[in-house]
Amino acid sequence: MPGEARKLTVEDLKRIKEEHRATFTLREGGYRAKVTVNMGTCGIAAGAREVMNALVEELSASGAKDVIVTTAGCGGLCSREPMAWVEIAGQPVVRYCDLNGQKIKRIFKEHILDGRVVEEYALAVGDETSY
Repeated sequence: MPGEARKLTVEDLKRIKEEHRATFTLREGGYRAKVTVNMGTCGIAAGAREVMNALVEELSASGAKDVIVTTAGCGGLCSREPMAWVEIAGQPVVRYCDLNGQKIKRIFKEHILDGRVVEEYALAVGDETSY
C-alpha cells in the first residue's frame, strides 16, 4: 500500500542503537560522563549514602564541569549494593558493585577522569540487549 511504513528489522535496530548509543543519554545536558548511584532502600541500607557523599566530594574537589551525578532506585541485585553505573560518551556502560566511599573515589579518579575501568570493582561492562 502506498504510504505504508516499512517495518524495521533487527539489523536496523542494531544500526540505530550503535549510531546513537554513545551520546543518547549524555548529549542533552552536554555532559561527557554520567554516574548513577542506586539509592533504593537496599542500596541505602548497604551504604549508598556514603558512596554518594564521597562521589559528590570528589566531583567538587576535581572541578569537573562535564560530569553529572544522578540517582536511581534498586538496581535489582540487592546483595551487590551499593552499586553505581558509569556512562562515558563513546564507551560502554560499566556497572560497579559492592561499593564504599573509597572505592567510588578510586573509580572517579581512574575511570571517570582518566578513562580506565576499575575492573576489580566492575560487575558488568556494556548494555543489555533484548534482540
